[in-house]
Amino acid sequence: MRLYRPFFMSGLIWPRIIFRIKTPGKDICLTFDDGPNPDTTPGILDLLGKHNVSTLFFCTGQKVEKYPKLKERIISEGHKVGNHGYFHLDGWKTSRNEYLDNVKRASSLTSDYLFRPPYGRLKLSQYQDLIKTHMIIGWDLMPYDFDNSMGSADILEILKKKIRPGSVIVLHDNGRSRILPILDEFIDYALIKGYKFILPEFSGKE
Repeated sequence: MRLYRPFFMSGLIWPRIIFRIKTPGKDICLTFDDGPNPDTTPGILDLLGKHNVSTLFFCTGQKVEKYPKLKERIISEGHKVGNHGYFHLDGWKTSRNEYLDNVKRASSLTSDYLFRPPYGRLKLSQYQDLIKTHMIIGWDLMPYDFDNSMGSADILEILKKKIRPGSVIVLHDNGRSRILPILDEFIDYALIKGYKFILPEFSGKE
């Protein structure tokens, strides 16, 4: 079963994770996980630049080391880079110390403050340690752009139906993602509907 939004109790279980941004208007935020990737990052950046949209890329340290110029381009074009771990580890399957070491290893390559857990999975002990030093960013809308059983048209329909003011939308910057063919159309649609794409400071939560 696909959960396009976090489990309804997530905000109570993880009270300091940002799932949605505070906004009096129709602000939304795009985020991209798993990059940088030479097959997808340039195209994503081209489309974001076309619409003058700034966003947040949660990059793995391993990929940044492999493709440093792509990280440089992300930053030079006005976007932010967040920490997605050095390796893309599943918190539920990783010990506390190994997980924290993995985040720390990526800090100098990505961010020492903004962090998104791969798969959205954290153990309580990992959360309790990370929240002391990091702003942990979740999401309000997951359109499953990485799911091979879904076409780009399906993903676009989910995005159109489920965006709402304050949505933090998680997309993917990897070879499995089907977002590139419909990213331009989605941004156009959201703008026509009066939404504004912002890059917030993530200093508070809803």
